[in-house]
Amino acid sequence: MLVGTPIGNLGDLSPRAVDVLRAADMIAAEDTRRTRALLTHLGIPAGRRLHAVHAQNEVARAREISHVVATGATVAVVTDAGMPSISDPGGRLVRACIEQGLDVEVVPGPSAVLSALVLSGLATDRFVFEGFLARKGSARSERMDAIGREPRTIILFEAPQRVAATLADLVEACGRGRKVAVARELTKLHEEVWRGTLEGAAHHFGEVPPRGEFVIVIEGREPVEVAAGDDVLAEAARQEIREGRSTREAADSIADRFGVSRRRAYDAVLAQRG
Repeated sequence: MLVGTPIGNLGDLSPRAVDVLRAADMIAAEDTRRTRALLTHLGIPAGRRLHAVHAQNEVARAREISHVVATGATVAVVTDAGMPSISDPGGRLVRACIEQGLDVEVVPGPSAVLSALVLSGLATDRFVFEGFLARKGSARSERMDAIGREPRTIILFEAPQRVAATLADLVEACGRGRKVAVARELTKLHEEVWRGTLEGAAHHFGEVPPRGEFVIVIEGREPVEVAAGDDVLAEAARQEIREGRSTREAADSIADRFGVSRRRAYDAVLAQRG
């Protein structure tokens, strides 16, 4: 049983989730200390039912726990907050059970992804969840470039110490004027949603020390009429230069018009100036 747990407000735990946690033969928890505190709050004894299943040991524990399920026991899988397997352990356990033909059930619960999306005010009909981005290197730059071209609303998770840097990179990838909502501490006492442009968000969170858990929701790229090939960007760069714009101004304009990264737009302008 995959059990969704509160992302902040303990009042969001459903009665069904409480019943499952009370009756489970085993509780597989990302952090046994946090889950024990939750069970204590609910008046549910943990006993010896609580077992740690986290990112470092999930592969090893998945088959073991699936064998427990095969005996007819009920195993409740929980993470520190939200739904198991969404940027948290749980996916390997599910696959191990499916491979053995075992039933897997879900007890829905709070979701930081959906909560931030509906609070953002951005389009909700089509969206994509990117989770946590790579911290550096080509893996990060490739995802940033893909985000810059993505027409659907994009949702990211980010740690407080990296929020400002990520927003600055998103300005480069998506353009200064792209709309964004930055949500923190969802459902908690100090819940806050900042809405505006990526440039404004980068400036704001560069000056205000970020605290808490963050979800970033970014407006998708608007459709463009012309495919942004190298020849199209070159002609656009020549036009910007003829109109007397600086390299930075020209790159910003091209990135916004064609939905390409500022890096690519900047290179196109430099090539024409050369």
